[in-house]
Amino acid sequence: MVKGIQSYDFANVKLPDGYSREELLRLGFVAKAQDLVFYGRTGRGKTHLATALGVMAVDRGLDVRFHQTTELVLQLGKAKRDGTLETMLKEFAKTDLIILDEFGYVPFDVDGARLLYQIIAGSYEPRSIIFTTNIEFSKWGTIFADDKLAAAIIDRIIHHGRLIEFTGPSRRMNEALMFGKTKQ
Repeated sequence: MVKGIQSYDFANVKLPDGYSREELLRLGFVAKAQDLVFYGRTGRGKTHLATALGVMAVDRGLDVRFHQTTELVLQLGKAKRDGTLETMLKEFAKTDLIILDEFGYVPFDVDGARLLYQIIAGSYEPRSIIFTTNIEFSKWGTIFADDKLAAAIIDRIIHHGRLIEFTGPSRRMNEALMFGKTKQ
């Protein structure tokens, strides 16, 4: 679902020291090929903000790809089997911003991890990636089934990236019909 920035509440978003909301919304990180890691528990607004930034980038004429990470890994595996992986990687090379949603929610097998690594490593310095995740860096080795591969990915992300933390209560729980609440 497409969500805009106008309806976004930044109250529980912790930006890194020296980095402002205005800088984030100017999308300068895309021009500088910097990565963002949106980290926090489920329901804190990571996907909403990533989507809103993606929509803003598209509105400014940038090429954006949004993928649930597990789905992308499956698509990469299929492309490899079909002999179209190189074409798919070339399409990603034309992109300004890649959004990898729900990064790490489902672990990958070694082949899937290596394919995803190609996207991430190929993006290092030419383009930006936004990762939404609730998995801390120290556990990324379990996602990739390979600690060395995870370390190589983390090293690239940290070099040109920023960690943005999402705290507070779950937005979905606050609006849960199951608990008798209704969204106004």
